[in-house]
Amino acid sequence: MAEKIGVYVCHCGSNIAGKVDVEEVAKWAGENCAEVCVSRDYKFMCSSLGQAMIEEDIKKEGLTRVVVAACSPHLHEKTFRRACSNAGLNPYLMDMTNVREHCSWVHKDRAAATEKAKALVAAAVGRVKYQQPLEPFYVDVNRATLVVGGGIAGLQATLELADAGYPVYLVERQPSIGGHMAQFDKTFPTLDCSACILTPKMSEAGQHENVTLLTYSELEEVTGSVGNFTVKIRKKARYVDYDKCTGCGICVEKCPRKVLDTEFEAGMGNRKAIYMPFPQAVPRIPVIDTESCIWFERQKCRACEKLCPTNAIAFDQQDEIVELNVGNIIIATGWKPFDCKTIPQYGYGRLANVYTSLEFERLCNAAGPTNGKIVLRDGKTEPKSIAIIHCVGSRDTRHNPYCSGICCMASLKFGHLVLEKTQAQVYSFYIDIRANQKNYEEFYQRLLGEGMHFVRGKVSEVTDAARLPSEQGKLIVQCEDTLIGKQQRFPVDMVILMGALEPQADARELGLKCGISCSMDGWYTERHPKLDPVATMTDGIFVAGVCQGPKDIPASVAQGAAAAARVSGMITKGKVMIEPVVATINEEACSGCKICNNMCPYNAIEFLEDRGVSHVITALCKGCGTCVSACPAGVITGAHFNNQQVGAEIEGALWDAMQPASAAASEPETVAV
Repeated sequence: MAEKIGVYVCHCGSNIAGKVDVEEVAKWAGENCAEVCVSRDYKFMCSSLGQAMIEEDIKKEGLTRVVVAACSPHLHEKTFRRACSNAGLNPYLMDMTNVREHCSWVHKDRAAATEKAKALVAAAVGRVKYQQPLEPFYVDVNRATLVVGGGIAGLQATLELADAGYPVYLVERQPSIGGHMAQFDKTFPTLDCSACILTPKMSEAGQHENVTLLTYSELEEVTGSVGNFTVKIRKKARYVDYDKCTGCGICVEKCPRKVLDTEFEAGMGNRKAIYMPFPQAVPRIPVIDTESCIWFERQKCRACEKLCPTNAIAFDQQDEIVELNVGNIIIATGWKPFDCKTIPQYGYGRLANVYTSLEFERLCNAAGPTNGKIVLRDGKTEPKSIAIIHCVGSRDTRHNPYCSGICCMASLKFGHLVLEKTQAQVYSFYIDIRANQKNYEEFYQRLLGEGMHFVRGKVSEVTDAARLPSEQGKLIVQCEDTLIGKQQRFPVDMVILMGALEPQADARELGLKCGISCSMDGWYTERHPKLDPVATMTDGIFVAGVCQGPKDIPASVAQGAAAAARVSGMITKGKVMIEPVVATINEEACSGCKICNNMCPYNAIEFLEDRGVSHVITALCKGCGTCVSACPAGVITGAHFNNQQVGAEIEGALWDAMQPASAAASEPETVAV
């Protein structure tokens, strides 16, 4: 039976109509495309009036298929599917072709763009005839959620869900939650004490009835799909019994071994071999550093075990694998600082009084190694001049091409703290000042008023090689001041390098475990950068905070709350809809070669060992077609994209090239005698 197809071409204001003769395309489709009985154009097909037009035609004309030529299906495919469904037509009997991004926006020749639009419409008409009605299916959603990362974004997401009454497992690889924010002194632009606004959230998470803390732990494995993930967590051995320890701190106090703290104190202070990262740590349970502990080094000491009043020290403790079932996962793994030693001309690691931004955070922190006093490496000399160098490792094609987002404001904060605590002159060497959030510009103007000096230019070198008597014993910052067009040398006592924010070293590895991808820079890729910045291409996996891209604390908090809201909505519904556009394997013909298992980008294909065949996990499959094309036996079929549909689409796109061949075929064949 012949189909009754409706074709609808959108003007999209002038976005499409500016380069494509929309009326001509609609008229041509009605006259030249077989089985098209309705062909219309409209100013905005996505509007309520445009949708009503489609619904009315389906009902009155008895349309069995619909083609919409408009913008990207990413934007409005759901809109037009809903319109078809409202009129009683299966939504998967509608096809949408993109004549905006694929045609009008990429061509200047109006006539050529119009001809291409005709080909795109013909292709859609060709394939829609062979589309089959599909029905989505639903899966139950486990109420528990896994949050990976205990920084401010992860804490916010955890507390939002826990306060809504849902169980949350919070995994943090460090001995305490808090993340980098716990290292900071003040936060810009309000200059709030970082610990004062963070530790209440840490304490709340540690004591919340719906939160299970898994600190000093790492995510090992993720299996399953949205609504029902099975995760394995490695709880690293602390060598301290979590249940027996009271956090009294006697073991830390009596430990005879001191080592440099390269983590929390960023190398600016010492800690013991058994330690808690900082006084407000949550949980307040120490951990033994096996690389520093005398017992693990040469089987002597055990002072902590002898003096512990609750017998909580357990030198025989082993790593433990914990298996959990959760419905959704929020990734909030944060960032790591750029290694400033990779830019040797700035002298970090070679010149004593060159500091990284994290080192300076600890230096001016009241709970830091100098009790908040800003001094040089000798521990007593107060600097009289300080240089702050922006964009170290960022906005640099040799290292990271992106802007780290927070460095300008952090440098202003450092300038304020220096001017507040010392009599030093502060020089800020910047490329551009990016103060584009609420109250940021006011903070910049405040620092101008406080007397901070700003030099616009990229610093070429930091050296201790003096040319003048006034430079003796100083660090010299060599820079071109682009505002006056001159090379200048600035002798200072201290240099602070505003290093870039970088993705965690194992970000890609974790992404592979969870089935999500990273950008070229290493940040996790969201489903849509504007319309869906917390979801990923894998349903049930969300991202929050700096792991998705550089951002400040307010943006990280907002994204953590947004991810929690998305998860909460799914839990409230109880079920989640799975798109039926998935691959299926003819298991009777499957040879068990496992090629598809290794090629699936979403880890959606499992191998059934007992039957020796591969099987598609429909809840994970995104219908990308990778397995369909890779299968050497051709036994995998992609719903909504089978060979017949794709072949008809290709033929439709080549309608003008195939016309002469059709005409020639209709003429009687002449045989030479």
